[in-house]
Amino acid sequence: MDLSQQIKACIDGKREHYTTLLQRMVQQPSTVGNEQGVQTIVAEKLHELGLEVDVWEPDYQTLSQNPFFNSTRKSFKGSPNVVGVLPGTGGGHSIMLNGHIDVVPAGDLDPWDDDPFSGTVKDGKLFGRGATDMKGGNLALIIAMETIKEMNLTLKGDIVFCSVIEEESGGSGTLSVIEKGYNADVALIPEPSQMKIFPKQQGSNWFRLKVKGISAHGGTRYEGVSAIDKGVIVYQTLLELEKKRNDRITDPLYADNPIPIPLNVGSFKGGYFPSAVPDLVEIEGRYGIAPGETIEEARQEFEDTLANLADKDPWFQKHPVEVEWFGLRLPPGDCPLNHAFMDVLKGTYTSIKKEEPVIAGSTWGTDGGLLTQAGNIPSVIFGPGTTSMAHFANEYIELDNIFETAEIITHAIIEWCNKDK
Repeated sequence: MDLSQQIKACIDGKREHYTTLLQRMVQQPSTVGNEQGVQTIVAEKLHELGLEVDVWEPDYQTLSQNPFFNSTRKSFKGSPNVVGVLPGTGGGHSIMLNGHIDVVPAGDLDPWDDDPFSGTVKDGKLFGRGATDMKGGNLALIIAMETIKEMNLTLKGDIVFCSVIEEESGGSGTLSVIEKGYNADVALIPEPSQMKIFPKQQGSNWFRLKVKGISAHGGTRYEGVSAIDKGVIVYQTLLELEKKRNDRITDPLYADNPIPIPLNVGSFKGGYFPSAVPDLVEIEGRYGIAPGETIEEARQEFEDTLANLADKDPWFQKHPVEVEWFGLRLPPGDCPLNHAFMDVLKGTYTSIKKEEPVIAGSTWGTDGGLLTQAGNIPSVIFGPGTTSMAHFANEYIELDNIFETAEIITHAIIEWCNKDK
């Protein structure tokens, strides 16, 4: 058998073992603050493979000084990161394999056919919260490393595997990996891209606006100023800003996307009594940030737009909108299209799948933005899950896609890490 056949045979021979491992991972409800159980499983597996394993709880005080830090937590006790390093012999390119282990809550249990953390397998799919986002992708990375180890393949470059916490709520796990000094020539993140390759990833930032009015009795509402009326003007202005920002995007990777960087208003609240003119409206939303744009640049355009509202309505001259940035803040990620690893990944995909891969830009944020901007590591998204199933009831992942993704990643790692620097 040639190398390709040997890799496939090695992976296929352990499908049952890997399915059981993923079940065990999914059965650990690793929501924020509850990652210890699944990380113990991951660390045990890395020790079994003979990797150099590092397990630590991120230091809040250190991370809180980093300009990219945005967690609402005050401690990471009980929430460890796990890193495993497979050292190369030297002279080759290194790769970071980065996957978050935290999952979003199960939500309302009524729509779920089975327990959200059952790990049930049926019809070639494994069900459970986190199966597609993104424990299935993490498993693909583990399979790739185990295949390389079992086949006694020698690599020149290092593999740095990172199982990180808190991606869903700010990226503190990956930020801690960077703070600790872990680095590589490129990063591969197996987010649920449906086996599409995303060399660019959108960033995002949550915002909260306060729009003021003047209260009055509802029977003489003309004596007041409705904050809802003024809030509608703000809302319309945000839609105009969204259009302006998206009209500028000519990147062909986003050509098929109607709104590459959405500005979403998720909450519009105002008023306190049916017979009173509302004197305050609060608007909260998510602000998309384009690849290649910094968070600071995007924020400045947002704030400048709202600062000019008096051009539309003189009311805002003396009553400017208050802008607060809070919660989630993810910078955009990027890997140049002409990066050598892109050629490797596209080539191995084509060799295995017998078709050209889809190259596109993601419309959601990932830890790739932190790796790109805080760690200076070009980052690519390529994973087996389906985005449409992430954060939904009855979340599942197709097992065949995990094994196929693992096969492609194994080939890509071997070729990349054995490339001379």
